[in-house]
Amino acid sequence: MVIIMDMVKAEVKLPESFLTTLKVRKEELDLFIRRSLAVELYRDGQLSLGKAAELAGLDRWEMLQLLNEKEVPLHYTASDAEKDLKTLKEVPNP
Repeated sequence: MVIIMDMVKAEVKLPESFLTTLKVRKEELDLFIRRSLAVELYRDGQLSLGKAAELAGLDRWEMLQLLNEKEVPLHYTASDAEKDLKTLKEVPNP
């Protein structure tokens, strides 16, 4: 579980019928909205994977799974690949 220190409260008013359309229970609406927002802000490049995971209340691996389920491509650059290769080369072989 990820803890966000400073929180800002935002109120969203939706018709009750949206709960049925979205197949979300009222108790789950806050989490549904935060995760949906995290996915879209990541998709738009406004949030990093870590920040999107924080907003969604997930760890990085869970966020990667959610992005995969939503068919959101990862922001993985050539520079990221080079860093990962360097890290792998530094890991001792068993």
